[in-house]
Amino acid sequence: MAKLFKRVFMLLLFAGIAFAGYYAWDRWGRVEPLPEGLVQANGRIEGDHITVASKFAGKINQLLVREGDSVKAGQVLARLDSEQVKAKLRQAQQAIEAARAQHRAAQTGLDLLKEEVPLMIDAAQASLEHAKAVVAKAQAAEQQSARDASRFTDLASRGTIDKRKGEEAQLAWTVAKNDVRVAETALTRAEKQLAEANLGSRRVHAKAQEIEALAAQVAGAEAVRDEAQSVLDDLTITAPADGVVTTRVVDAGEIVAAGSPLFDLVNLDRLYLKVYVPEIEIGHVRLQLPARIHTDAYPEKPFPAKVLYVSSRAEFTPKEVQTSDERVKLVYAVKLYLDENPEHQLTPGLPADAVIRWMEDTPWAKPQW
Repeated sequence: MAKLFKRVFMLLLFAGIAFAGYYAWDRWGRVEPLPEGLVQANGRIEGDHITVASKFAGKINQLLVREGDSVKAGQVLARLDSEQVKAKLRQAQQAIEAARAQHRAAQTGLDLLKEEVPLMIDAAQASLEHAKAVVAKAQAAEQQSARDASRFTDLASRGTIDKRKGEEAQLAWTVAKNDVRVAETALTRAEKQLAEANLGSRRVHAKAQEIEALAAQVAGAEAVRDEAQSVLDDLTITAPADGVVTTRVVDAGEIVAAGSPLFDLVNLDRLYLKVYVPEIEIGHVRLQLPARIHTDAYPEKPFPAKVLYVSSRAEFTPKEVQTSDERVKLVYAVKLYLDENPEHQLTPGLPADAVIRWMEDTPWAKPQW
């Protein structure tokens, strides 16, 4: 009888324990499914990383930021040694000054030549007219002397006048012929001077071309200067955008190669949660849907977000997904971009849960895992 009573007692005890366990699971342990219109997922918060690198090789002279520092676009992060580039810049500036001086001198010469050429042409034209008048006068005198010499020679041969008078007339004719030749020579010289003066326009054109060549030299020297200035500017490493320095790869005094990374930045105002939605639920997810992100650090403070990326390819669930039964399913990657990150409370790498609402009237609920 005692054994029977003991057996009944044990059965009742086990039944009571089972009922208590079921009641506790039903009251506190059972996970209620999310209302219709919500999709839950989990993942890690990420950000768009920006790698800051140097375009040129050089030695790090200054490092002005460290990991965790917030920076603004254009803020100086580091400076590389620039003495050689500064020397090239000074050399280029001197070359510019020399080229500009040559250009100014040539321009002055051109202006002077433009003034001289008309005056030279006028003077040569006047000399030519004078030479023509002299030739005409000499030719007239020579013709008169020829007639006088003929008459006096005839009279002298007949004894009408003294023979000496005839000889003087002949001599005067000879002198007149020489004057004609001298005048004609002067006329030829005046014609050549006029022709040379008329070449002044061609000299002006040639001088103008010389100035164009010197202007090109100035432009070339300025291009060399601009290139050196660009290299000098690139030796000062600045932040390409607002963000936080997550990684600093180098230290002061190191020699870096061209293109080698120096810093890694992430914009904490442009974070997103990358989650994976099962294949059976991806049909509900579309761009611009609202979402809420929940974190363990702020359990009572959901962060509003929006669906801005949905993968077009399915993949096997990554290992970071929490539930083991989800890891064997095909899922789609979805990026939920945060509307804001007040006081930069959220940082890349933080695990978080998300709820996406695809039915507008459905009330929000916390993730249920």
